[in-house]
Amino acid sequence: MTRKSLYLGLAIHNHQPVGNDPTIFAWAYDRSYLPLVELLEKHPAIRVSLHYSGPLLDWIMENRPLFLDRLAALADRGQVEIMGGGYYEPILPSIPPADRIGQIEKMSAFVRERFGRQPSGIWLAERVWEPDLPTSLAKAGVEWTVVDDTHFRLAGLEEKGLFGYYLTEDQGNILKIFPTSKYLRYAIPWHEVTAVMDYLMDVAKEGVNLAVLGDDGEKFGLWPGTYAHCWEKGWVEDFFTALERNQDWLHTIPLGDYSRSYPPLGRVYLPTASYDEMLEWALPAGRSSQLARLKHRLAGEGQAEVLGFLGGGFWRNFLVKYPEVNNMHKKMLRVHRQVYGTPDAGRGRAGIEELWKGQCNCPYWHGVFGGIYLNGIRAETYSHLIEAQNQVDVVLQRTGPYLTWEMSDLDCDGRDELLIEGTIFNLYLAPAQGGSLFEWDLRRPPFNLTSTLSSRPEAYHQELLAPPEEIVPEGDGVQTIHTGLRVKEPGLAKRIHFDTYRRVCLIDHFLKPNPTAANLRSAKYEEMGDFAMGAYQAQVTGLTGGLCVTLVRDGHLTYGQKPTPFRVEKRLEVLEGQPRYTVRYELTNTAQTRVSGAFASEWSLHLLGGGGDPQGFWEAGARHGRLDSSSHVQNIDRLAIGNHRLGIHLFMRASRNMALFQFPLEAVSNSEGGLERTFQGTCFMLLAPFTLEPGGSLAFALEWECSGLGE
Repeated sequence: MTRKSLYLGLAIHNHQPVGNDPTIFAWAYDRSYLPLVELLEKHPAIRVSLHYSGPLLDWIMENRPLFLDRLAALADRGQVEIMGGGYYEPILPSIPPADRIGQIEKMSAFVRERFGRQPSGIWLAERVWEPDLPTSLAKAGVEWTVVDDTHFRLAGLEEKGLFGYYLTEDQGNILKIFPTSKYLRYAIPWHEVTAVMDYLMDVAKEGVNLAVLGDDGEKFGLWPGTYAHCWEKGWVEDFFTALERNQDWLHTIPLGDYSRSYPPLGRVYLPTASYDEMLEWALPAGRSSQLARLKHRLAGEGQAEVLGFLGGGFWRNFLVKYPEVNNMHKKMLRVHRQVYGTPDAGRGRAGIEELWKGQCNCPYWHGVFGGIYLNGIRAETYSHLIEAQNQVDVVLQRTGPYLTWEMSDLDCDGRDELLIEGTIFNLYLAPAQGGSLFEWDLRRPPFNLTSTLSSRPEAYHQELLAPPEEIVPEGDGVQTIHTGLRVKEPGLAKRIHFDTYRRVCLIDHFLKPNPTAANLRSAKYEEMGDFAMGAYQAQVTGLTGGLCVTLVRDGHLTYGQKPTPFRVEKRLEVLEGQPRYTVRYELTNTAQTRVSGAFASEWSLHLLGGGGDPQGFWEAGARHGRLDSSSHVQNIDRLAIGNHRLGIHLFMRASRNMALFQFPLEAVSNSEGGLERTFQGTCFMLLAPFTLEPGGSLAFALEWECSGLGE
């Protein structure tokens, strides 16, 4: 077959999350972003489309401003096209249309101001596509975007139809949409350059006009082994050199230029989708593992054509898979309504920037990348959302102490939550889920003390517990992070455990006498009651200068031969403008027999401080430790918890002596480097043994106070 010419569109996406450690930005810049631009300067014939997310641009402007001048010079000579996108890299379908348009327009304004041209196309975060997107994108002035060939295969297209671009529309709003090649995504930079060039030559012989690689820039330097492979050993330069030597038939072109110069291949309507791996990750752990094994088997049997019909999950099901993601997302939507419900003072809507920062996609899902398991990113997201609420308060002229409350189905599960918001705290309670306190926000400094993460099954846990023939040690070899199972420390399989409930605050446990710290930490203990996640009745009444929330459950204990009736009542007293609140417990034996056991009030908090960080601490009696330590202390009535770096200090005073079990919340999670333990918070369990005659009660109070707020 006669060799024909081919265009190659290289669209490289560069991103760091809102709130990532500055040292990570610098590391990524040195190992990935700077080397690519230096090489482009050296190879002027290579033309590409580049995308930089807003958080990364913000860091570059502050720390490496001359880098933007170099990018502008490449753009001025037509070598680089700067792509747009949502400024803070949100999953566009997951945020309201007004925010989609606003974030895209903010990025477009930046590109116009800094690079002198309007971006015609956008990078779609995580290539998450839903069919109504063209309407929002058209309103934001977007002409084209890039998704995976997976999307097109699920729509029924065959291999030869995946080279070029198509038109799609929603309500008559037209969008050009390019498929990026999964082969190129997996081959570059891991296959030999000659193999990639042979593939492109074979594609050219088929008579198609354009092949596209749309992928992350971090794979060129940050993924395991790739810095040495791409830059020190020269894979990228060898690739660029090969492209230059074959310009008689192979031409690199920015995607915007191609879309203006060549017609579409046709019209297409794509289903909801993302890249292939994301569709696996969005499934429940067991189904995700099954799908991965099925794909592997079919590929091994040479049935590649069947794989195009295998979809997977739906990105929005991360909101089901992780209740913590769902609560964060619904908090974001609540803040959106508050921000857009305030008057526009003409200087920009109050809280809008903080809201948009809180929409950065990274903590709203999980796959090979850390996602929701990145506790610092998760905390930062909440901080921006809370700060948006603070800015709304300023516009509403809430200058004095206040408290508001409402019963509302925040998490959209058909059951109301009790939402208290005020000058000092936000306190969100779930009466239907143990009467638990699942969000405790400090307003100043803005911080969610309960942004914990429970340990739950993941597909890669099944691989670790029943390992394949080979597990790749950290740093061994150069391969895509989507291949193989890497581990970052030995003995991880023994660290895996799964929580049976969500680790938050104000959870009521009834335990056998003399529980052990090891059993509590690994969730290998028996609940002797039905209170921890049982439904409580909630009532809110006025209190002088505040309000009182009464939560009551008539449940059962199982210490004897049969369940015995038992009542738990807990009253939460909150005062306007006061940095403290009190929980008053009353445990009542409503059975006709004596009952003995151990009651435990759980307070799982997140003040960062993992990895042996001495800034995070707790103190009880004569004992103290880090937030990721483990301890058992008898007979305490006071507890101090804090993080010096955050400037947050909590104090608990109990009206009676109690035992304390303190231990870290840890999960075994996946990342680019492999499986590792990750710190997700600290659990404090306050235990009170009891023996109650029929009709007898045990009453005690816990007062929580915060110091240093607003300083």
